[in-house]
Amino acid sequence: MPDLVTIDRKDGVADVRLNRPEKYNALSPEMFGAITEAGESLMNSGDIRAVVLSGNGRGFCSGLDFASFSAMAGASGRGADRAKDVLSESRGPENFAQRPALVWKRLPVPVIAAIHGVAFGGGCQIALGADIRIARDDARLSIMEIKWGLVPDMSITQTLRDLVPLDVAKELVFTGRIVSGVDAATMGLVTRTADDPLAQAMALATEIASRSPDAVRADKRLLEESWRADPSVGLGLEAKLQGGLIGTPNQVEAVKANFENRAPEFEDAG
Repeated sequence: MPDLVTIDRKDGVADVRLNRPEKYNALSPEMFGAITEAGESLMNSGDIRAVVLSGNGRGFCSGLDFASFSAMAGASGRGADRAKDVLSESRGPENFAQRPALVWKRLPVPVIAAIHGVAFGGGCQIALGADIRIARDDARLSIMEIKWGLVPDMSITQTLRDLVPLDVAKELVFTGRIVSGVDAATMGLVTRTADDPLAQAMALATEIASRSPDAVRADKRLLEESWRADPSVGLGLEAKLQGGLIGTPNQVEAVKANFENRAPEFEDAG
């Protein structure tokens, strides 16, 4: 059986792909676990400087695989309770269903999602966990849980709030409306569109990987921890992170490379 998520590492970039193309990368219980495991496997990888997250086949991710959960529930004899138990299993503040999206937000390096085809329901929420989203013009995105009489519960409270105003979020959640990549970019749901999102995402990841990995990681931490924090927290974190960077080997190398008009040679992050 092929891996449900594949990871290829090259030149500091991790190319992560959802790999259930025959099902539009739909989220079975096994897929939930595989996505979380893939993200967690990169958490302490000092040689990784950026991540590109995409889906193999005709779409990014079609959302929850109801057939898989129905089969699991039927086999257990407990109906919907079994599926509910799996999705609500907790480890820390987040549960099993929330980790596949939240893991990318918590990764210490930038994550760029490349979206083509569909990103529906849970698939859309996984993409929202990335730092940057690049979509095809004709991609289709939807926070679709309302269609099934459900609320979006894959960490959307921690991701969508940073992207769109509350009224826009409410419209998307209340209606489950499908939006194109172009419309998603206009409203801020995705960062921008491209004819080839994967190629653009890889190019951007390569550019990020050419910067000081220490500074890039500090940048992500700074923005994640300060964006909605009290001013004293943000200003204090700026000073703390800057003090930790000044004079370090990679910071010195960045300065020397600029003055010597050459490409820098950075050490992996510690």
